[in-house]
Amino acid sequence: MPELNRRTVLTLGAALGLTGAAAAAPGVASAAPRAWSWSPAGSVIGSGSGVDPQWVWDDEIDQIMANVITSGQTAQVNTAMRNWVNNWQPVPSGLPAPLKGWFAEHVKMPDWADMSKLRRAAAFNRRAEMFLFFIYGIGGGIMSTVIPREARSVYWSKGGADMQDRAAKTFSFGYDLSNLNAFEWSGEFKVTSNKTRIVHAAVRHLLPQSPHWQASGHDETIPISNADILVTFHSTGTFAHKKMKEWGVRMSAAEEEAFLHSWQVALHYLGVRDEYIPATWDQAHAQAAQTLDPIMQWTPEGQDLAEVLLGLTAQIDLGVTRGFLNEFVRYQLGDQIGDWLGLFRDPVSRTLIEEGWPIYVKFRDGLIPVLPVTFWVFDKFIRGLAMAFLNRWQSPSTTPIEVPDMNRPM
Repeated sequence: MPELNRRTVLTLGAALGLTGAAAAAPGVASAAPRAWSWSPAGSVIGSGSGVDPQWVWDDEIDQIMANVITSGQTAQVNTAMRNWVNNWQPVPSGLPAPLKGWFAEHVKMPDWADMSKLRRAAAFNRRAEMFLFFIYGIGGGIMSTVIPREARSVYWSKGGADMQDRAAKTFSFGYDLSNLNAFEWSGEFKVTSNKTRIVHAAVRHLLPQSPHWQASGHDETIPISNADILVTFHSTGTFAHKKMKEWGVRMSAAEEEAFLHSWQVALHYLGVRDEYIPATWDQAHAQAAQTLDPIMQWTPEGQDLAEVLLGLTAQIDLGVTRGFLNEFVRYQLGDQIGDWLGLFRDPVSRTLIEEGWPIYVKFRDGLIPVLPVTFWVFDKFIRGLAMAFLNRWQSPSTTPIEVPDMNRPM
């Protein structure tokens, strides 16, 4: 079996993830987030205003990017950024002065970042990459299709018209975060995260101008708030922590702390205020219970995106049936989400997964020496997913992150 590297781990998560949902299906109760009550005392800085992050965006860069788009400088920015990849490279000289100055400030690490923890997180990601591949991809990725606000931002934005290309660009973020040298001078994450942040700012300017987004029944005036970014974190990072604990994956206390720390720094780079970034996993799970769990539901946009993304995987020779893929989604996310998405049942595959996966995890984690009978099924499944997407998207550098200049073409 080909080695599972960091690119492999995040590829399917990108392919299936960062999508969302919109208006509730007939017969499905519309969920609403609880009133914000999470205390900033539980954040990485231990204090804050306590303002609901749903009403917090990224004001400085939002204004800069609005000016870039309205003044016709989008192509100039994309051209200037194209060869800006590594952390060690200076901010490109061809950028408009306000954006260049903003980048120079925001590629800096937060004062509370701990490089020893980030290096430990990189080592853990390498050891746990196979588990993370399944969790981010089959679990967190599909979960995102039943998160209401994301679909409006994805489906009606420019990227929603070409989900394969959208996924490839999104994948650059995950790949660079999980890389061994992500935050080192030779890594790429500081650059990738800042590019992602200005794309979010561009979408916040463009999407409110879309009559389709306006008519989709959304409850936002501006998309991609701090709350929305936190929800995406909980459907990926917090969900990954939960599933690895449930599966019994080996994690020392130091590794758990380091894994969280890499996400803490990532959230900071995405423009989430430090007062909203959880300091511990207990705080992260408490925040997720308030911001993620109550809002999941079926929606038309989410259903459409789920069908597109699962359809991409169905075209691949995974070595298993579509029923097996459906049941793996249900195994991680539960039958309610599976029923919302109309994933047909496959009792034989369900039994195989329920009985074989826990043993496979223990074997892969070095906890048992005996090769499980079902080993080949799960290995071929992973290899099929990973290699298919890797062959499609040769390298993150082939799909540069670019600022959009329009909404979804209709």
